[in-house]
Amino acid sequence: MSRLTETRPQRLNVTQMEMKADSPVGSSPLAEDFEGKLVAAQQQLEQLQQQQEFIEQQKRELEELNERKEEFLLGQTDISERLASSLTAIDRELFEMRQEMEDLEQTRQCFAEHQKKIDELTPQSWSKDELKLELNRAISMLDHAEDEYEEAMEHFKGGRRAGVFTPAQKKQKKNPANTSEFSANFRQGLAFNLPLIIAAAIAYALYLYH
Repeated sequence: MSRLTETRPQRLNVTQMEMKADSPVGSSPLAEDFEGKLVAAQQQLEQLQQQQEFIEQQKRELEELNERKEEFLLGQTDISERLASSLTAIDRELFEMRQEMEDLEQTRQCFAEHQKKIDELTPQSWSKDELKLELNRAISMLDHAEDEYEEAMEHFKGGRRAGVFTPAQKKQKKNPANTSEFSANFRQGLAFNLPLIIAAAIAYALYLYH
């Protein structure tokens, strides 16, 4: 075969390769595969961005929930402590009120019994023979009632019910001025009559001597 015929197939192959090189990129399988991968990567990137936004949104919601939880816990602790303190104070107040009511009820019954017994006393109907005995019994009854009245008044002293009791009236005492006046008059009378008394005593002694 001549040298000319050997070179012709080589030129043909080079021409075919140039034609392939001049053909459009999109029409080649390699370009189509690259574009597909690029589109898939963009879609995956968009999905990652959406997932990141979703995660950030979930994070913000979780932070808000944690803040609300902290506020709730603080409020729960505060109101729970205040309620417990108030309940304790109310229970103590109710106990004291019930105790006070029971004490008042017992005091009322006691006073009612004393009043009934005292109102039944009729000194005008006592005979001379029973006057001393009845009088002693009545005075003892009054003293007993007075003692229990004073005890009740002392028990409720300083409380809310102290105003229901009336202090005992002070007994009238002797006037020191009157006592002093009597003593002065006695001394003046004694001083005025003393000479007469001495003279009478001397005369009586002389009469006995003779």
